[in-house]
Amino acid sequence: MTIDLSLCQQVPIPIAFLGPELVFVDFSNQWLEQFGLTRNAKGKSFFDVMPELPEELKLDIKYCLEGVDQRSGAIRMILENGDAVWYEWKINLVKDKVGVVDGIILVLEDITHRKAEEALLKKAQQVARIGGWELDLVKNRIYWSKVTREIHEVPDDYMPNLEDSISFYKEGYSRDTISKLVKESITHGTQWDVELQIVTASGREIWVRVIGESEMVNGICVRLTGTFQDIDKQKKAEIDYKNVSERLALATKTAGIGIWEYDVQENQVFWDQNMYDLYGIKKSDFEGVYEAWEACMLPEDKERTAQEVRDAVEGKKNFNTTFRVKWPNGETHWIKAESVVIRDDEGKALKMIGVNEDITALKTTQLQLQKSEESLQGAFENSSIGMALVALDGTFMQVNKSLCNSLGYSSEELLNLTFQDITHPDDLEIDLALLGEVVQGKRSTYQIEKRYFDKEGQSVYILLTVTAVRKIDGEISHFISQIVDISSRIMAEKKLKNLLQLTTNQNNSLLNFAHIVSHNLRSHAANLTMISGFLLDDGLDGEERKDTLHMLGRASNGLNETISHLNEVVQVKLGSEKELNDIFLRKTIDKVLEDINALINETKVRLDIAVPNHIKIKGVPAYLESIVLNLVTNGIKYRNPEKECYLKIEASEEGQYHVFSVGDNGKGIDLDRHGEKLFGMYKTFHGNKDARGIGLFITKNQIESMGGTIAVESQVGVGSKFTVKFLKGQ
Repeated sequence: MTIDLSLCQQVPIPIAFLGPELVFVDFSNQWLEQFGLTRNAKGKSFFDVMPELPEELKLDIKYCLEGVDQRSGAIRMILENGDAVWYEWKINLVKDKVGVVDGIILVLEDITHRKAEEALLKKAQQVARIGGWELDLVKNRIYWSKVTREIHEVPDDYMPNLEDSISFYKEGYSRDTISKLVKESITHGTQWDVELQIVTASGREIWVRVIGESEMVNGICVRLTGTFQDIDKQKKAEIDYKNVSERLALATKTAGIGIWEYDVQENQVFWDQNMYDLYGIKKSDFEGVYEAWEACMLPEDKERTAQEVRDAVEGKKNFNTTFRVKWPNGETHWIKAESVVIRDDEGKALKMIGVNEDITALKTTQLQLQKSEESLQGAFENSSIGMALVALDGTFMQVNKSLCNSLGYSSEELLNLTFQDITHPDDLEIDLALLGEVVQGKRSTYQIEKRYFDKEGQSVYILLTVTAVRKIDGEISHFISQIVDISSRIMAEKKLKNLLQLTTNQNNSLLNFAHIVSHNLRSHAANLTMISGFLLDDGLDGEERKDTLHMLGRASNGLNETISHLNEVVQVKLGSEKELNDIFLRKTIDKVLEDINALINETKVRLDIAVPNHIKIKGVPAYLESIVLNLVTNGIKYRNPEKECYLKIEASEEGQYHVFSVGDNGKGIDLDRHGEKLFGMYKTFHGNKDARGIGLFITKNQIESMGGTIAVESQVGVGSKFTVKFLKGQ
């Protein structure tokens, strides 16, 4: 290489000189330090010595060797060990006097730290939330920067004026202050730097720092400029800190915590008023030196405590101890003391600042607790309810006799199991979920009813209460489980529930019986009355009278069959399969039409029946007869007097159901007005004097009791269609 390399090593940047074959010719000390190399690398291949380099750098070196004079770049890459680094390079081609490539000069810097600082700086600018503003008094125009608009929570295209800008400040002190400062700055050229409150466009109250200064020309203000910073978090934190400080002063007084300071160099001790109360002495009785504090202690604790003070001053360990003091009245009190040591730049102790707290009650409680633990163990073993200590993984750590008796296990057997092993699978998920909330600190205890399996595999119903026991550091040590065997109560509840269901079934049956008696028998009565009226007509000839008598006989038989079916309604049956029988739908339809034949003849109703004979449904015969009767008679009752009454009765198969429908061309129903209450009790819609508003209520109740559904389509003046889905019969 033709260049002079004598100064290469002293260049204060990471630079290397490579020959045409890309071997190290020389490099700066900075290069060696940056990449952890030694001068043994000289003469070795650049890429062998430094294999982890960006591909972009390798390409740039290739381009230079091919004749490109200069290349530069920067890129981030991930090393094999997972570290991310930024490399920045500059490459210059070196040629001899006749233009032959003699090598390259490579400056390669690891700029990872610089990039990190740039990222942090950019983030800091965003976090600082500082915007700019300018008031041009000549053009009467205000400019807000993007951050300023963001702080005010206004759109990016918002164009403020002076009046609007002032109005954002909270009414009262803030608005009055900014108005005064702007006026004074315009008049006298003064500057300001204040912290005020604004109300943003969305109505939030926030604290801002506003800095402003004026630009004067010939004694006249032509422009105001400044910055606008969101300091809401800092200001509120400052206010909170002040409030906390005030509360702390009150709390230390209320809690009886004393604050003290020990000047190590001057041997002076300073106490607040609470300290005198803790030691049971007056301020005038305390000399304010270290020895005076020592004199308050019991002799048995004095040497140990003095050594702990020396250790803290020498930096061996923190001062955190307890000792006893004797009050002038003879009482002994326990004191807990903690402090921090303030040191100079050389590490020499200057002061100890700390607190004292009277823990006499705590010490007394600890002694009582020790005695209580002994009593608790006895209570645990002899408790009438099951108790267990459970580890974090669910293992039983300790169990009592009551739990063993309830589950039939010995103590040794249970200690080899977890609560998961003996919990019913259906109850385990909720138990683990609640336990997880305890572990996460969302609750301290929980109580549930669940099932355990006893040793014989039988379910034992229990009421479980679980409480977490925590160590001093707050971590859970184990759980206390209280287990009450409630199997007898659950069995009693089940019996009561079955009895209640039986009673409900009986009541429902009786209710339907009453509805059918009061509603359906009216149709038979009306039919018989109508036939009787025909017989009393003197104008009937012999043949007509004979037909009428036959009609009377059929009506009477229909009434007897309906009454027979009523007996089924009041039979109490348990289980839906036992309640429902297979019924031929067409046979029931034919019977109902025969029962109301007189009504059909009188009203001259035209029937269109498309119900196959083989269709069987599951149901109660009396209910099915009542349903068909209600739907058919409703179609006749609410016929349109201006046109011939027409009923279409159909049935078809749909999945697990048979679909039965009754359509008419009658008055129709306004579903927009009456749709929601159509099947309600005592709801009528046409003003018919015979309507009682109970038929559709009964019908819906009976259909649903047989596992079916009912729906309606209707249009006023066109007609209605009721569609019923029945469970298929066998």
